[in-house]
Amino acid sequence: MAAFLPRRPAGLAAVHGVPRAGAVLAPLQHGWTGRELAGYLRRLDPDLILGPPAALERAGEADPETPRLELRPEKGGGAPADACDLPVEAASGDHSLIATSGSTGTPRPVRLTWENHLASARAVAGRLELRPDDRWYASLSLAHVGGLSAAVRAAAVGSSVVLRGDFDARTLDRLVTEERVTHASLVPVMLRRLLDLRDDRSLPASVRAVLVGGAATPSALLERALAADVPAALTYGLTEACSQVATAPPELVRRKPGTAGPPLSGVRLRLGEDDEILVRGPTVSPGYLDGAAVTSDDGWLHTGDAGRVDGDGDLRVTGRLSERIVTGGTTVHPAEVEEALRAHSGVREAVALGVPSEEWGEVVGAAVVTADDGPGREQLERHCRQRLSTPRRPRRWALLDELPRLPSGKPDRERLRRMLAEGEDAA
Repeated sequence: MAAFLPRRPAGLAAVHGVPRAGAVLAPLQHGWTGRELAGYLRRLDPDLILGPPAALERAGEADPETPRLELRPEKGGGAPADACDLPVEAASGDHSLIATSGSTGTPRPVRLTWENHLASARAVAGRLELRPDDRWYASLSLAHVGGLSAAVRAAAVGSSVVLRGDFDARTLDRLVTEERVTHASLVPVMLRRLLDLRDDRSLPASVRAVLVGGAATPSALLERALAADVPAALTYGLTEACSQVATAPPELVRRKPGTAGPPLSGVRLRLGEDDEILVRGPTVSPGYLDGAAVTSDDGWLHTGDAGRVDGDGDLRVTGRLSERIVTGGTTVHPAEVEEALRAHSGVREAVALGVPSEEWGEVVGAAVVTADDGPGREQLERHCRQRLSTPRRPRRWALLDELPRLPSGKPDRERLRRMLAEGEDAA
């Protein structure tokens, strides 16, 4: 069952209700354009689409044939949006399908089983000392593996997950100061906004862990957080491994700033060729919806990310071997951006790549060669707004007469990256 899941109790009810009804949950991204949504629904081929009325209207335009069911909001609009102490019963088989970006750049459904989710939940609860009386603020979308896993983890441990819609630093500030939130999941830009709002004042002692992931945490931001005595816990993970692979609890981050820590309990990690991070264990997906395997023939999940493991067994992520872009927790494949740009009749060539950003970890940059009298930057931005959701739109631009190339004839991506790094953010 495909579902638009609001970050409210109604969305959480669907997270637990759909699998209990015997269906596999396939969350949909609220921010997808009509074209992106239609393409993903064709790939997913669901029996039913669940969601709030406005989302169902968009789904009907993208896929008029599939039946739709309204997800009704909870009664009593002033009730606290907290949940839950639902026991997770013993179950097996597929639990959910989470969209990720594959080698083609189009969102690809990853199968996650009950066993994947429960292994992850128990390992994370142990690493971050999550107890039944704790309250975890979930800022991430329930369609994101980090948001969905927080909901399942709360049910598995018997703790609470706190939902307050889209992230707002003032809301989180109130939750930690007045409503005894003990844990929170943030991406780096959210952490920055919280520190800005609080003028770098320390958090209440009741906050035991602020999990930061989804994108590289700039060293200056981490230094700021540690100086403010924020109990930052850094994590590395990916959808195919049911979110977290390695997590450093706050005391380890204080001793080794920047480390992602050791792998979770039950997870094995090693470095392959070119120091690629390889993973195996009970949290690794059994495969994609299309039947393709997640792991290679050797049984390991090849992440495309590079890292180092120190003498204590702690992981430090050093970069990506692949060209995927991670911006504010969203994975973007350059191919999808390049395809959208080349759809403009005035674009001859386009290269998309990640450009370092203090706020987002990375932003999408685009180097474009246009025809004579071709589109300018404003026209290209309007063109992208019709074809790409917000995280996938270029924020840095270079309009060129020709692309710099390597001796092999391939575009010189590192030279382009330097050029784009000197450009200005798009509005």
